[in-house]
Amino acid sequence: MLRSKRDWQSLLYLILQPLLVIWLWRTGLASLINQILFAIMLFLTLGIGVIHHNHAHLRMWRSKSLNRISDFWITLLQGHPTFVFYPAHIRNHHRHRHGPKDVARTYRFGRDSNDLTGYLLHPLQATVVLYPLFVNWLLSLKRWHAGVFYYCLCQYATVLLLWGVLAWLNWQKFLIFVLLPQLHGLHWLLATNYLQHAHADGNSNINFARNFEGWVNPLLFNIGLHTAHHLHPRAHWSELSHLHPQYREQIDPRLNAGPLLWYMCRSYFLSLIWPRWRSQSLMSHTKES
Repeated sequence: MLRSKRDWQSLLYLILQPLLVIWLWRTGLASLINQILFAIMLFLTLGIGVIHHNHAHLRMWRSKSLNRISDFWITLLQGHPTFVFYPAHIRNHHRHRHGPKDVARTYRFGRDSNDLTGYLLHPLQATVVLYPLFVNWLLSLKRWHAGVFYYCLCQYATVLLLWGVLAWLNWQKFLIFVLLPQLHGLHWLLATNYLQHAHADGNSNINFARNFEGWVNPLLFNIGLHTAHHLHPRAHWSELSHLHPQYREQIDPRLNAGPLLWYMCRSYFLSLIWPRWRSQSLMSHTKES
């Protein structure tokens, strides 16, 4: 029933993450092993965000019913409805590829930056400009596709119901083991846009995205191979490792950033001391609004 056998990895993450929440809720964080498990759970929140992204582009199952169950399962794990990827990501980001009409383009918010301050602020800035997209899209659905509109509202209601029940059971555990990890995952989901596009050229047909290699790809579903993903948005994530070499030599070498953690270290920390690590914008000109 799975569209690709590689999605067993996705299922593993989707099952393991809530099991860790249940275990930690019951046993706490006193032991070293549970602290390690908590760190693993935080990592899995990143994986849930990428699974959400992949499921929005290409549904995980060949069964409509299983896809809808997955929508709600991901919604509960992430603490945010799965429908938001369509108006914010597919209709906006993939259509405009970090160009002047991309509402969450990284150079929109006062300066064309690629530094720690911009990275930390981008999720908050993006939230401010993306939520009107969600609202307007929902209002259009209510008028033209009422069934889909209520389906989306059910996702919100399911999250609120789960939060309410867990907070009633133990609000402190709810904050530590549910809400904070969900916020951690959502921060990375939005911040990934900054990692992949800050100082890339939104006016270019090929240099609009940054690519990462190394362990980030097998662990997080090839999320680092972003140029190939943009150029083949309906390709299954497992195919990106075969598509990426076609474009690697065509893009600006500065956008082949190597391992993700080393890129973040040199761009956001070492660059404060050594100018050689400071990023330079590839934009020929920027348009702000």
